[in-house]
Amino acid sequence: MKQATITSSRLLARTYDALFKQIAPIEIAEAWDNVGLLVEAPTPRPNANRVFVTNDLTVESLDEALADPLVGVIVAYHPPLFSATKRLVLSNVKTAIVLRCAAAGVSILSPHTALDNCSDGINDWLISAIRMHGVNQVTAVSPFNDGLVQILEKQGHKGALGVGRMARLAQPQHLGTIVQNIKDLTRLTNVRVAVPSANHSDWKSFSVTSVAACAGSGSSVLEAAKADLLFTGEMSHHDVLAANARGCAVVLCEHSNTERGFLARPFLEKLKSAINADGESAVSVISSVADKDPLFIV
Repeated sequence: MKQATITSSRLLARTYDALFKQIAPIEIAEAWDNVGLLVEAPTPRPNANRVFVTNDLTVESLDEALADPLVGVIVAYHPPLFSATKRLVLSNVKTAIVLRCAAAGVSILSPHTALDNCSDGINDWLISAIRMHGVNQVTAVSPFNDGLVQILEKQGHKGALGVGRMARLAQPQHLGTIVQNIKDLTRLTNVRVAVPSANHSDWKSFSVTSVAACAGSGSSVLEAAKADLLFTGEMSHHDVLAANARGCAVVLCEHSNTERGFLARPFLEKLKSAINADGESAVSVISSVADKDPLFIV
């Protein structure tokens, strides 16, 4: 993926550089993904000095962003434009969002899997729920090739470089304890748990020595991971059954619940610091209040 050349807005250029040249290099996004600069407003909002961060750019979160006259850039973790689009019309929800942004002078950036895969990104945040138990090693489930790793290390990126995260614990831990720490990290009251049939009656005592984690929908990343516990947002029914048949436990938090906590807390401060490190006029970074996972438990 190529870096964008931005001349329309200094706020957009500074945010782009902070996000894709410092925090989450655009080169490490998955090949199938649509990351980077998605919408460049032709007439940027005058005096805009605020960046709006949201997990999903829905009608509700867009209304919230556009109601603030200081917002000039939206960082939408999930790309609002993904598949090929032949028409930009208001009758289509996704293209209507893009048209409204462009008309209002607001640009859109999307980091998605670049932010998953980067050092100190979403997957490292997820695995931090396991680190508190004492971890011997954290690696990528699917490491980058050596050439890319060398480039990233020269740029100052360290740690596990690749897709997903695998943590090997110093001592076995009970699943019940790990589940509570996952709830604390994500600030969720409930998560979904599946264990092999032999462990149903006492699932909390299921012994865990290794954990593989991936934000969002992690089946394709975690299916080859040799871990006692698979931790992600969502998996299909049959993928969960297959994991249990291999002797693995599964913890599911719902898709965006494995992402939103990072975006609203650590990422917010990291992006603000990176943008303002250039010493130019101060930029504020805020998180959407309207953004939330569409599923809830009743």
